Amino acid sequence: MITSRPTIALLSLSLAALSLTACTEEPTGGGAETSASETGGATGETSEAAAGSEACDPADVQLVGQVRNESNPYEASWLDGGDAFAESVGLTQQRLTYDGDSTKQQEQIRQLLAGDTTCLVLNVLPNGDSDTTPIVKGADEAGAFLVTQWNKPAELSPLDHERWISHITYDGVESGKQIGDALAEAIGDSGGIIALQGVLDTAAAKDRYAGLEASLAEHPDVELLDQQTANFSRAEALTVTKTLLTKHGDAVTGIWAANDDMALGALEAVQQAGLAGKVAVVGIDAVPDALTAIEDGSMTATVSSDGPWQGAIGLAMGYCVATGELSMDDVEDADRAFFAEQFLITADNVADFVEPASDPADFECDNLFNRVAGPLS
Repeated sequence: MITSRPTIALLSLSLAALSLTACTEEPTGGGAETSASETGGATGETSEAAAGSEACDPADVQLVGQVRNESNPYEASWLDGGDAFAESVGLTQQRLTYDGDSTKQQEQIRQLLAGDTTCLVLNVLPNGDSDTTPIVKGADEAGAFLVTQWNKPAELSPLDHERWISHITYDGVESGKQIGDALAEAIGDSGGIIALQGVLDTAAAKDRYAGLEASLAEHPDVELLDQQTANFSRAEALTVTKTLLTKHGDAVTGIWAANDDMALGALEAVQQAGLAGKVAVVGIDAVPDALTAIEDGSMTATVSSDGPWQGAIGLAMGYCVATGELSMDDVEDADRAFFAEQFLITADNVADFVEPASDPADFECDNLFNRVAGPLS
């Protein structure tokens, strides 16, 4: 569900508040033999980590976060959130990036699963829906604990897998529609727009574009002049937008982008074309540059899925199950694959997101599913 209310928390369990910058510095925290209660991290009664296996010593847990790249501020903030959680339990997260290359992603996973996997926790952003199946199969066979986010085939379910703890995603149809509606309002409910799609083999790209189509159906005087993919990339969006602005000229009054990185590339193209203030731009992810652009009025709206929370929550789930502080028997079926809360951000509430609060309770073992907005059907 998308709401315009202030966010509860955008990053947690950091000893100091971690800002939403695309920081790439890795923490120096080690794997000291420290229990969760001693570190002030996840808490709960110890039980078996999984059927037929003993709970891991907290110091033996290996935490791995994997995203496409750190040049995307949203994905960098995801890894930063994982670092903060790891530090809170006396561990260090291994940060992996695969540059949007599915072959490279699978090879990184294979190398991890070829080692000691008894207490291995993976928090993974699959490059596309089709990449999730081999990752799940490999983790199952190796006995690693896995949380996936955003992308998976519709027929693939964590309920059929013991070590696949949960799949977290967001209602892309709703977020795509929300920014579509915000764009329509910004251009006076009439005019021509262009759309920048993401990586087409992803549920996020498909659903967000479906949301735009739903918005257009409700705003018949808003015309979609053109749509092209820019693969969630700022550089590609800059190039594509320049081409589309040249093609359609003054008919373009708004730009819908499936993520903020593309929105920012589009915004740069708009500025280079001398159209600043004349073309409304919307995106999704609430990266720092987008929030700044909304503050200064050059961008209209975005949606926060809270990258730092995503980076932390997947590791927290795996940590709690691996150490036996959370039993899979106690996890509701509806929490095994779910839509998480997300937040619409405009000029009216952007200040609440530029300086977010933190809430350590988000990652306690008895509170891991407090942001479930609904089951993934």
